[in-house]
Amino acid sequence: MSSERRISGSAVVLAFLLGGALGAGLALLYAPESGKRNRERLRRFAEEAQEKTGEAVKEFRDKAEDQVREWRDRVEEVVTVGKEFLEEKKDLLTSAYEAGKESFLREKQKLTGGDADPASPR
Repeated sequence: MSSERRISGSAVVLAFLLGGALGAGLALLYAPESGKRNRERLRRFAEEAQEKTGEAVKEFRDKAEDQVREWRDRVEEVVTVGKEFLEEKKDLLTSAYEAGKESFLREKQKLTGGDADPASPR
C-alpha cells in the first residue's frame, strides 16, 4: 500500500525561505571579503529574513482566521436552516398524525355503532 503525502503551500514557502536563507548565509561565509563586512551582511540579512518571516506568518495567520470565521458563519447558517426545516417538518407530521388519529376514531365510531365515546377504551 502506498500513501500519498500532501504538502501545504505554507510548508513549501517556509522550506523555500529557509533554503534561500541557508544558501545566502553559506555564500556570504565563503565570499572573499573581510570577516567584519561578512558579519555585517549576515546581520542585515538575518534582520531582513526575520522581518519577512514575521510578515509571512502574520499574513498566514490573518488568512487562517478569516477562513475559520467564514467556516463558522457557514456552519451556523446551515444549523439555523436545519433547525427551521426540522421544526417545520415536526409541525407538519404532528398535524398529519392528529388528523389521521381523528379520522381513525370517526371511522371506528361509524363501524361500532356511532354513539361510543372515542376516548374510552374497549
